[in-house]
Amino acid sequence: MNLPIPAVLRPSRSVPVTRWRADSRWRARPMTYVVLVAGLWLFGTGEALIVDAGLGNGPWTVLAQGLAVRTELSIGVTTFIISILVLLLWIPLRVKPGLGTLANAVVIATALQVMMVVLPQPRGFVWQLVMVLGGIAAIGIGSGLYLTTNLGPGPRDGWMTGLHLRTGWPIPGVRLGIEVTVLALGWLLGGVIGLGTVLFAVLIGPFVGYGLALVGAVAGAKTTVAQDAEPELEA
Repeated sequence: MNLPIPAVLRPSRSVPVTRWRADSRWRARPMTYVVLVAGLWLFGTGEALIVDAGLGNGPWTVLAQGLAVRTELSIGVTTFIISILVLLLWIPLRVKPGLGTLANAVVIATALQVMMVVLPQPRGFVWQLVMVLGGIAAIGIGSGLYLTTNLGPGPRDGWMTGLHLRTGWPIPGVRLGIEVTVLALGWLLGGVIGLGTVLFAVLIGPFVGYGLALVGAVAGAKTTVAQDAEPELEA
């Protein structure tokens, strides 16, 4: 006898259609803006948890940390700078931004900087590991919230899908190439790589899928939709 598996227990392969989904990338209802900011702030908080855990960061945070070491700027500022530079790479790819694109660069960088100060420092390996896993989970749920607003991809996701559409290269290969390149550059600049980096690379995809499934279940979504013909997942 095959028992049905609740939707929330299966990672979503696309973006659920929620009641707060915007029809335009530049205009939305107040509720949509609240969900957008909440999702992005949770995403930034997840990044801060991983950084504070001290077991190594995600590839893009490794790059921001390495740039911060070289420039003596804060990691929040370097995260914002990197987002702007990646947005410039959209130009030759003709990727269209949205309000969510701009909010992504500002809110995540701000949340990362603020929450790194607010969050407690872990004591012992077990708590470090808990913070890493909690950070990955927070990024997954934050992604689920922000993506369902349909207000535009984050800078990194727009670059990924733009390269895929213009070159015909498969998204897994494009994503892997981007992540490896960013990680190597961040490490050369002085960013921290460790167990947390490995866990992030292995778990972020499934956690984003579960985040989308959870948000869809909470919102009572019945259908899913691909945005711009490709899923736009931030990790």
